[in-house]
Amino acid sequence: MSTPISFSLHSLCFAFAVITITQNSIPARADLPGTWELLVSNAGISSMHTAVTRFNTVLLLDRTDIGPSRLKLTKHHCRIDPDDAVLKRDCHAHSALLDLHTNRIRPLTILTDTWCSSGQFLPDGTLLQSGGDRDGARKFRKFAPCNSTSLCDWEELRNINLFKARWYATNQILPDGTIIIVGGRIASSVEYFPPRPGGAVSLPFLAKAGDVDDQMDNLYPYLHLLPQGHLFIFANTKSVLYDYDKNQIVKVFPQLEGGPRNYPSAGSSAMLALEGDYSTATIVICGGAHYGAYIRREVDSPAHKSCGRIVATKPDPVWEMEEMPFDRIMGDMVMLPTGDVLIINGAKQGTQGYEMATDPCLNPVLYRPDQPVGLRFMTLKPGSIPRMYHSTANLLPDGRILIAGSNPHYVYTFGGDFPTELRIEAFSPEYLATDKENLRPVVVETPEKVRYREDFEVLVTVPLPVVGIVELNFASAPFATHSFSQGQRLVKLVVTSAVPDGSRRYRIGSTAPPNGNVAPPGWYMMFAVNQGVPSVARWVHLIS
Repeated sequence: MSTPISFSLHSLCFAFAVITITQNSIPARADLPGTWELLVSNAGISSMHTAVTRFNTVLLLDRTDIGPSRLKLTKHHCRIDPDDAVLKRDCHAHSALLDLHTNRIRPLTILTDTWCSSGQFLPDGTLLQSGGDRDGARKFRKFAPCNSTSLCDWEELRNINLFKARWYATNQILPDGTIIIVGGRIASSVEYFPPRPGGAVSLPFLAKAGDVDDQMDNLYPYLHLLPQGHLFIFANTKSVLYDYDKNQIVKVFPQLEGGPRNYPSAGSSAMLALEGDYSTATIVICGGAHYGAYIRREVDSPAHKSCGRIVATKPDPVWEMEEMPFDRIMGDMVMLPTGDVLIINGAKQGTQGYEMATDPCLNPVLYRPDQPVGLRFMTLKPGSIPRMYHSTANLLPDGRILIAGSNPHYVYTFGGDFPTELRIEAFSPEYLATDKENLRPVVVETPEKVRYREDFEVLVTVPLPVVGIVELNFASAPFATHSFSQGQRLVKLVVTSAVPDGSRRYRIGSTAPPNGNVAPPGWYMMFAVNQGVPSVARWVHLIS
């Protein structure tokens, strides 16, 4: 059973908060929407990278060269590395698998250094993981997930390597199911998995987007695959539209004002839900650190609260600016099944990097994209656990958001104001409140596999009579790290009205996405959404 967490005295400073940036009422903390629960009191590792699998397990991944974690490997699985500066023989796990049905942790074996690496699910549901530091900088790894009765583990690919060392790179699945790997420290290029002839391809934009000093601000670039098939790439304050097949920049977007937005000054970014005829793609980027905070180690420098929003598919797009209720660095933007965006985790001061931020931002914020400017943000109930550098947030199939990690120290450190965090929490948005249970649909029949443009039916039950349209929305399972969810995507399917089919049962007709530009092949969480209340998702395999 899940156990509610108790809130610390530190978090009581958030006892009163505004619901939106335009309202004057100041509700008590207990009146703010959302609930928190503690899932795991000690996961043994602090998850720097997190991904949810189609078997309703969660892959947790840290780095390997930091000495002992608090989770032991099983017998005969110790990692032997003569070059490891801390442990030559390491019998501690640096990756683990969380079973969402039992909240139990199983240690996994990772051999090479995954520090600040990247990842993406392949079309068959296998996670491809790439890069890192030291002996992991040019490595590919795979994790083929399995059910809870099996013992799947990491596979380090031995006959195939990255062409370039990739540390702080970003991955994105493409319409044909291949993975593009973009950037990294001292890597202004792109490459692919499976590898394409010719190796890595130069992308000078990445170098030009970086700052001239050690500030950088072009690492972990934000990637969004647009429904026309080109790639939106954002680094620092600059963004372009990239034709990866021709290796050409086909459009340069206006500069986003307000300072740097990528590592080590990262806010976060999300592409809003694709819907209708899928011709429009809107990108939102929020938060970040002030320029210079990283190189000057200004731990008390206020973060940005500004957001930029741009319709990237318009002929002459411009950034629309707005402000969050709080300054925020290292926030995570999570697409919810409804199409709203949850902004969670991070700090109000400082920058990314070890011990370089203060004043945790404990209040999540809901971004409602369909509201007018000035009414889009809603402040939600604060947590009590600071989630700073190296924390993650991932959408779960039941609509909750899993919160893991936070290690602002080079090695595991359990003293001071912001210790290494081994607890795993879940945040439940207001749509999971008990007073909405009568609206919550349950998916009872759906195909497990659909092809592009295929018509199919879904059968749901709803306690109260259905009024209006029940949405069917495909949510990808991204790879979350360093305040960006690589491969995150929400696609609202074209549906018919819900037709009654027996007591409290409704049949909904739908059409799968038209092509891989709109939704790359792979496994998606399919949510039925009734009046803003989502079902528990069913995993559906989208294939060509």
